[in-house]
Formats: sequence, structure tokens, C-alpha cells
Amino acid sequence: MTIAISLKVHNGVVLAADSASTLVTPNPDGSTAVINIFNTARKVFNLYKGQPIGFVTWGAGSIGLASISTLAKDLRLRFTNKEPSHNEYWLDQEHYSMEQVANLVRKFFFEEKYTQELRKIQPNLSIGFIVAGYSAGEDLAEEWEINIEKGECSDPKPVRPKEETGITWAGEQEVINRLIFGYGTQLSEVLTELQVPFEQIPTIVEIFKLRLTKPWFYSPMPIKDAIDLAMFLAEATIMFSRFTPGPPTVGGPVDVAAITKHEGFKWVQRKLWYPPELNPKEEV
Repeated sequence: MTIAISLKVHNGVVLAADSASTLVTPNPDGSTAVINIFNTARKVFNLYKGQPIGFVTWGAGSIGLASISTLAKDLRLRFTNKEPSHNEYWLDQEHYSMEQVANLVRKFFFEEKYTQELRKIQPNLSIGFIVAGYSAGEDLAEEWEINIEKGECSDPKPVRPKEETGITWAGEQEVINRLIFGYGTQLSEVLTELQVPFEQIPTIVEIFKLRLTKPWFYSPMPIKDAIDLAMFLAEATIMFSRFTPGPPTVGGPVDVAAITKHEGFKWVQRKLWYPPELNPKEEV
């Protein structure tokens, strides 16, 4: 499981995610059992060094034997390679659009890497991405969502209109739902158990949302406060997972990046598996 967050304000976008990667095995009855949890997975990426483009991911941590981390870096190289064999992915730094970037992310991960052979082996592959950043020359950031669901993938969709701001979260949604909306993800199930007529449930849920939603978020919020809010929501989810019965499937360090018009993609905090003082030129 994962907590992946994209938080957009007027000044830019903040991407945040935990580091847990859960290794599971199928049981004879069709359920799955957790074998181990690794807290070093990478889920936030800079897609083009020097450009204000990044993405956050959730769901499966690999396609075949290749991790999403390695594939993201492979794609990053494609964006800067004008050689004929790769120039379909080359991004013109002066004229690219975020819609173009999102379509190329989908093409690379779904059409190219999720091959016909892998579709037979991993027919139910599910991975999500939010590609965020600034189109060349634009003043406002954009967020585009891509979902590979059970081996199928529709075209990228904008998370919200370019002029709008907001918070989007994926993976383990319970904590943020409760904090922001005032109720958990099982509200509809509880109402069903209470024999509330099915056709009335959407209206009741909407009333709960209107009455209980807290104004945590403000569009003019400075980018530093947006960073602090994204970190708080990610860390709250991690602590909830830690103290809830069952495997702590959200955990490890929180990686956070901010993307702004003038500063570009900047890491706020990230985990490293190498000592930076011994490898000063290494980048991720």
C-alpha cells in the first residue's frame, strides 16, 4: 500500500509519498499474505532535470522485473535523447506541454513496457501516476492522472482545470478522508448495513461532506505551507498504519518535492541509499 499526494496551490505543486513496498504471496483460497515490507521504495521522481516536471506513483512497484524507479530514470533519459531511435520521446524544452509529457509517460509505461508477454503474466497489473508540473512558458501548474487498472489504461486525464487548486491523494485513503471530509471510506457500507435506501446513500454522503469538510487548504497558501501540509498528511497516514492492527503497509521515510515556476523541481526531503559526502555528484 502507499500514500501518494499531489497538492496544488497558486505557487506550484507539492508531491509527497511514503516508502513502503509490500511483498505478498497468493494463498490457496485466493487471498494474499504479506511476506515482507520494505521501507526504501522510491515513488516521487524528477522526470526532466532542469525542467519543472515530476510524478508521484502508487500501486505496483514494478512492471515485470523492472522497478518503477529504474523505468522512471530510463524515461528521463529518453526525454533528452534526440537520436532517431528515441526521438519520439524527445521533449523540446521551449515548446513541450504537460499533456504531451503525460501521454509519453502512458506510452512508455503501458504501451512499451507492459508488453503482450507481461500482460499474460501480470493480467491484473494496477499502477497509478500523477504527472505534475509546468508546460513550457506557462504560468500555472498542471496535474495529469494516468491509471493502469487490471491491465487496461485509458488516456491521461487532467486532475482539475489549470486554473483550479486542490489536494489529490491515492493508495491508503482512510486517514486523509477522515481528516478532510470528516468521515471514513466505509461510510456508504455502514449506511447500507443500517438499511438506508440505496438511492438515498449518495445524497446522505454528500451532506456529510458538505457539513463536515474542514478548510485545511487555501489556494493562496505559500509553497512552504503546502509542503508542510503534504508532509503532515503523509506522516499521519504512516502513523495510522503503524498503530492499526495488521501489517504497517504505509511507512518509511516521506519523500517530498516542490515544483514551482521559477525554482523548478526541488527536493524538499528524500532518502538516499548512498552517503552523499562520498558521492557528491550522484543524483536521483
